[in-house]
Amino acid sequence: MMRILLVEDHEEIWDFLSRRLKRRGYDVVLATDGQSGVDKAVSDKPDVILLDMNLPIMDGWTAAGTIKSNATTKHIPIIALTAHAMSGDREKAIAAGCDDYHPKPIDFTKLIEQIEALGKSA
Repeated sequence: MMRILLVEDHEEIWDFLSRRLKRRGYDVVLATDGQSGVDKAVSDKPDVILLDMNLPIMDGWTAAGTIKSNATTKHIPIIALTAHAMSGDREKAIAAGCDDYHPKPIDFTKLIEQIEALGKSA
C-alpha cells in the first residue's frame, strides 16, 4: 500500500483529499503545517508527499527544501499543491525541490495520475 503524506492546513481540503485517497487504497498521513510535514516525512517515510505551499509555521517552499536537503528524505517525491496557479509557479515549485506541481482546485483524477507516476519512480 502506498503511503501518502498530505501536508495541508485547510480542513475542508485535507478532509476531502484524505477520504478520497483512502477510498482508493492509499495509506494517508496528515500534517497541518510545514514543520510537522517535515517531521512526518522523516518519521513516517511516505512514498509521496502532497505539499500545500501556503502553510503556517513553515511554508511549503521552505518545507520542500528542508525535505530535499535531508539524506533520509531527499528521495521522496513531492507534489506541490497551490491555489496561486500563476505563470512561473510550476518552475518555482520545481526549483524549491518539488518533483511535480498541481494547481488548486484539485483535479482528483489528474492528481492520482501524478501520484502513481511519482510513486512508481520512487
